[in-house]
Amino acid sequence: MLYYSGGKLDEEITYVKGVGPAKADLLEKEKGIRTQWDMLMDIPFRYIDRREFKTVGQVYQEGELVQLKGKLLRKNVQGTGRRKRLTADFSDGTGTLKLIWFQGVQMMDKLLQPGMEVIVFGKLGFFNRQKNMAHPELEIIKKGESQREHKGLQPVYSSTEKLSKKAMDTRGIRKITENITEQLSERDLPETLPAYLLKKLNLISRYKAIKWIHFPPDHRELHEAKNRLAFEELFALQLKMLYKMKLRKKRFKGHDFPEVGSFFHRYFKEELPFELTNAQKRVVRQIRKDTQSGVQMNRLVQGDVGSGKTVVAVLAMLLAIDNGYQACMMAPTEILANQHYQKIEEQLSRIGLKTAFLTGNIKGKKRTEILEGLEKGEINVLIGTHAIIEDWVVFKNLGLAITDEQHRFGVKQRARLWKKSKERPPHVMVMTATPIPRTLAMTLYGDLDISVIDELPPGRKPIKTTKTSDRHRGKMNQFLKSEIAKGRQVYVVFPLIEESETLDLANLQEGYDQLLDQFPRPQYQIGIVHGRMKPEDKDREMQRFAEGKTNILVSTTVIEVGVNVPNASVMVIENAERFGLSQLHQLRGRVGRGAEQSHCILMTGYKLTEVAKKRMEIMCRTNDGFEIAEADLKIRGPGEIEGLRQSGDLNLQVASLATDAGILQSSRKVAKAILEKDPELSHPDNRLLKTMLKKHKTGDIIGQIG
Repeated sequence: MLYYSGGKLDEEITYVKGVGPAKADLLEKEKGIRTQWDMLMDIPFRYIDRREFKTVGQVYQEGELVQLKGKLLRKNVQGTGRRKRLTADFSDGTGTLKLIWFQGVQMMDKLLQPGMEVIVFGKLGFFNRQKNMAHPELEIIKKGESQREHKGLQPVYSSTEKLSKKAMDTRGIRKITENITEQLSERDLPETLPAYLLKKLNLISRYKAIKWIHFPPDHRELHEAKNRLAFEELFALQLKMLYKMKLRKKRFKGHDFPEVGSFFHRYFKEELPFELTNAQKRVVRQIRKDTQSGVQMNRLVQGDVGSGKTVVAVLAMLLAIDNGYQACMMAPTEILANQHYQKIEEQLSRIGLKTAFLTGNIKGKKRTEILEGLEKGEINVLIGTHAIIEDWVVFKNLGLAITDEQHRFGVKQRARLWKKSKERPPHVMVMTATPIPRTLAMTLYGDLDISVIDELPPGRKPIKTTKTSDRHRGKMNQFLKSEIAKGRQVYVVFPLIEESETLDLANLQEGYDQLLDQFPRPQYQIGIVHGRMKPEDKDREMQRFAEGKTNILVSTTVIEVGVNVPNASVMVIENAERFGLSQLHQLRGRVGRGAEQSHCILMTGYKLTEVAKKRMEIMCRTNDGFEIAEADLKIRGPGEIEGLRQSGDLNLQVASLATDAGILQSSRKVAKAILEKDPELSHPDNRLLKTMLKKHKTGDIIGQIG
């Protein structure tokens, strides 16, 4: 996020020429724009090159984005209700094409008149061999209007129906922005980067960059503006992250784990069902190095579903125990925490260690025994939900705290976990099964050391993924029956339509009823899970499925990350085109946990968008979560990757993590070099960088900066 250091641009947008109180109020409600600086931070999402016009006769490629100039010949409103549409014939003398509007019909009908000269921009389509353009961007050329306005690169801004009705469509927003930039001087946009950095990296001034990002004279100037502002955004994030990391390592000493003792060796020799992969060995070595460094470990361990993160977590726990410390693991849900507990307790009890399980539902005598055992040091490992961070939970000597799926916990919750260790904070290990692209990980978790487990244990069979449609539902049901006859289980997941929970439940109920017809009781048992169920009812249904009492589990919600039912071998995803790639991959990961061949069936509609087709193709082609996450980042952007929507660090206004990976890496490299040379940013040349850190909220380190 780009910041403003205060001055003229902090004035309210009301007083800009062409705005006024009513429009200012609407801009704030619709786009969150209150000040002139906010207006400048409403960055164009595209640019139209007004020098490039094509003719109707020249264009023929379906899907091609084209700009045309001509006249409206006639218009016609057809249909009623939802089927209502407006069509207008457009001609430039070389041919005609039909303009079509399915939305805003009444407004456009009033606006458009035959004989008008217009510029249209949009995607070329064909219907019955006739050229058309649906919902084009349209600009009316008024008589006597200077053609100067239609030269060069013209910015295109996002708008809303309410704004458009008040003449604040892309053209209106452009005019307001132009009125602001015309009044700007270099004093109004003081520099935020040191002169030596601008020179070294050949970056233009902030003043030029802000003006050119809105009104670039040419493609070269636009590239320079984007490059400068993207670098500034990403550099500020990396400087903040690296400063926090350095400060934490300076302030917080870590518990020392010098020994690799008997518990570690016994588990390694007696309890490991298979040899560690090279990736697992590499991560264990990194953890060993961290816990011997004298500095508190803060390490993110990311690995795809089934990559063996839990084994690495247990080995880290044993390092702590062998050195006289306790360990804990916190999971976001009771069912996931209990699953970790069952698996880990069984293994650790065989080598003489005591593991306890704690949630908010455990009360009375059982809770008292656990709390006493923790305080006396008789319990080596505690596994549970957020109940672990309650004040009444006291450890004798906590040395390692592990959180599973960190993004499901708030900052305050994680901070309370830190305080569970008396003299100094515990080493922290964070696990996630959400594959995160490298650029996103550097942005979200740049202040953590990152480990990646990028190999699956031997013997794991890749999940076979296929796409099908309703036409083949009968064949699919026969396949499900054959799998159930072999003793396997099936998930059937319906998409969540956030706007309508009622519609969700209707779709779910309809799907559930259809399955009951095809899989009648008592031969088949079908369970159902949805968001309106009480947590205990939901857990009971999940437990029945986990215990094999249910053949098919139907759900509208994403099955809990990490839930392990080795006997479940088929995942059917209804309306798969409505899910993002990362969601699809997370769902697919609920199967493939046993030794048998597992299957994922993507049920889709007949008509798919190009993006949906691409998603299905990628899902059928690869099981690699990191490849899928990279593709999802490019298709949808970081804010939509499952589990990462909450992150405030993703408020990027110019930079794109999908396309600016090179700028991100160079910004981190530059920030690292500066902090190595001047850790406190005390040199006069770095005065602006210290200001930058203060402006970018840096949590608990704000007070540490001079």
